[in-house]
Amino acid sequence: MAERRKGLLLVMAGPSGVGKTTIVHEGIRRLGGEFSVSATTRARTERERDGVDYHFVDQETFQRWIDEGRFLEYAQVFGRSWYGTLQSQVEHALGLGKLIVLDIDVQGAKNVKQRMPGAFTVFVLPPDEQALLKRLRGRGREAEAALGRRFAEAKTEIAFAKTSGVYDAFVVNDALEIAIDQVCDLVRARV
Repeated sequence: MAERRKGLLLVMAGPSGVGKTTIVHEGIRRLGGEFSVSATTRARTERERDGVDYHFVDQETFQRWIDEGRFLEYAQVFGRSWYGTLQSQVEHALGLGKLIVLDIDVQGAKNVKQRMPGAFTVFVLPPDEQALLKRLRGRGREAEAALGRRFAEAKTEIAFAKTSGVYDAFVVNDALEIAIDQVCDLVRARV
């Protein structure tokens, strides 16, 4: 009988605007992984699809899922919306020997690493602070005051990531294709 391949939980984190979501989706395409769809209480945008981009739920449902122990990790982000990783999806993919990828915030990555020490954690860094600020402005999603808060939070997240011991690897996204290649190489080496 053939031995079943062991699955891998890849946890990708990094500050807003660093390009981690693009890296995650291209890495999944190249490696044949599965994206872990988080649950959230935030409103769905026009382009997002429920069950594909997120599981969009109301506050009451999210709280019930917390109470039922359905989350591997969950957190309130920027004091507004709640986000959480459904443990059942992660366990199912790992049980099938798949690569399952989480695109989560710094606190979520810390919580996952504590609960699942075998998870492979990668932090995506900007080439420098000014490049990150330029990327955040280029997204055009926020007013300047909100942008300032997000940039300050990003600097805090980077400092934490570098000193926390949570991350197994760091990748600098200076050139997107190179960063994607580096993440894919790291995952292949880990598997």
